[in-house]
Parts: sequence; structure tokens; C-alpha cells
Amino acid sequence: MPGRRLGVDVGSVRVGVALSDPAGVLASPLVTLAHDDAGTDLGRLVALVDEHEVVEVVVGLPRTLAGRDGPAAQTARAYAEALTGRLASREVPVVLSDERLTTVTAARTLSDRGVKGRKQRRVIDQAAAVEILQGYLDTRRARRTPDTAEDS
Repeated sequence: MPGRRLGVDVGSVRVGVALSDPAGVLASPLVTLAHDDAGTDLGRLVALVDEHEVVEVVVGLPRTLAGRDGPAAQTARAYAEALTGRLASREVPVVLSDERLTTVTAARTLSDRGVKGRKQRRVIDQAAAVEILQGYLDTRRARRTPDTAEDS
């Protein structure tokens, strides 16, 4: 289904958000929200879904390298469930996507671009959200593209 998608990196302090183009090919950083117990961040995500006419939300699932759910994965699952409840009337699905090492990859990419220290902390969550969303988009596209290689 064509349309914009939101990528969400749930952290204990901040929530990074990325947005895809309408064709669902390229993810770009959008915003970093404060993660709070009052649900202000969830309300802001719902507003972003409406504002950008989002058709799907992808929440990163930070599983361990062994493929297990730790406390961070449990937090992400609970967050995705709460967001699903808030988006129920809009019929916008919320999916979980494996995000092992996305923060590490995002930090390395930012460092390679000369973004370090405090500047990096301000955008690392957005960069991780981009990694989550881009990985999801790439996997989705690869599944839909038939293998055109010949076996000869």
C-alpha cells in the first residue's frame, strides 16, 4: 500500500521519529519527542500521523543479539500497544520491526559525518528511527520484488 510511514525509536527519555516519502522508499529524520508517563509523546505521534497522512507506523523492537526480549523490548511492545489504541479510530496499523544495533549504526553514521558529543545526543534518536524505518522499507520492498536473476 503506498503512503507515508512513520518510524519510531522508543527510548526511556526520548522518542525519535522518522518519516518516509509518499512512495515508501526513503526514510528521513522528522523530530525527537520527550518520552513521558503522561502520554504527551503518544498524542504528538497521533498528530503527526494525521498531519502527514501516515498509513503505517513502524516501532523499533530492540531485541537482544540472542533474539530475546529484554526490558527495552517490553517497553517498546507496551508503547506500540498504547499507540495502537490511540490510532484505532484511524485504522492506521502499528507494526514492530527488529532494531538490533540501530542506535550503534546511527551513532557511527553521525560520527562519520562529524556530529559528536552533545550535538549527537540531540539527534541520535531521530537517526535510529531513520535506521529502523529504512530497514523496514528495504525489507518490504525486497519481499515484493520478484527475483529476476536467471539460474543458468
